[in-house]
Amino acid sequence: MAKPLARYAALTGYVELGRSLSIDPVQLLRSVDLDPAGLEIQDRWVPAAAVARLLELSAAASGRQDFALRLAERRRLSTLGPLSVSIREEPDARSALRMLIRYQHTYNESLHIRVTERDGLSAIALHVEPGEPMPVRQSVELATAVTHQLLHYLLGDRWQPVSVCFEHGRPDDDSTHRRIFDAPLTFGGDYSGIVTYTSDLDQVNRLSDPLLRNYTQQFLDDLAAPEEPTLTIRVRELVELLLPTGRCSVEQVARSLGVDRRTVHRHLAKSNLTFTGVVDATRAELARRMVTGRRHTFTEISEMLAFSAPSSFSRWFHQQFGMSPREWRKRSEG
Repeated sequence: MAKPLARYAALTGYVELGRSLSIDPVQLLRSVDLDPAGLEIQDRWVPAAAVARLLELSAAASGRQDFALRLAERRRLSTLGPLSVSIREEPDARSALRMLIRYQHTYNESLHIRVTERDGLSAIALHVEPGEPMPVRQSVELATAVTHQLLHYLLGDRWQPVSVCFEHGRPDDDSTHRRIFDAPLTFGGDYSGIVTYTSDLDQVNRLSDPLLRNYTQQFLDDLAAPEEPTLTIRVRELVELLLPTGRCSVEQVARSLGVDRRTVHRHLAKSNLTFTGVVDATRAELARRMVTGRRHTFTEISEMLAFSAPSSFSRWFHQQFGMSPREWRKRSEG
């Protein structure tokens, strides 16, 4: 499987920030096989793993755990490329987020965003998967800060998140986090992302010009990526929910959706998917995410992913990723 790529635009302002913190950004770029001259070509694609590694090395070299947040402050909406033009003209924050998610492959293939709504709150969860085990703390914080920046850009000063949470631990100094997000912070949580009132997402985008919307759609013609059918998305979500219960079957998913199993199979087939394939891919994604984190033991992960024994999980993981869960976690911790 090809490893994910990211645009050089992800590093906008990197050289200037590095020099301001008395580190050698050019040498660090070369140490991860990135071409310093390439930063001038924002649309150039490079391995996402190299970008993630560079951010971690830069944070360590500068002694600043808030390195990625400082980098985010140097970003602009235009960093998203042509997509930024269309996002700016969306009628509300909800539709802007949907566009960001739908076309996320056009700016960073390693970033995955999901929005869930419940009881008047919307959780915008962000996950970074660079394609190999490595620390991603800085990449996650960069993505979270940029998403926060986007919402603030669209909604203005009146918007404020309910909370901001991270899977990783609290830094020694969280003053930059508190200044940038201006919201209650949670570290060591179940996911990384932003929680906001659902009603905020329905607020009118203060920058949108309805007369320009038809024109901005032209920017997306070359980025065309049909959205998955809603039922297919719901199947993925239910598989992730049901796996830990040991009741993840196509019959159970169909009952939860209020359809029969043939309807589930038919909708998946439209996207060239099978139920077994969705289960396998979801289990692999969850395993990778849980093993990378430190919240659960390997025995707990084995149980949550419905393996009969930890040894079975370990063998399966090695077959999937070419190394044991313990080795993956060690490499992810840096």
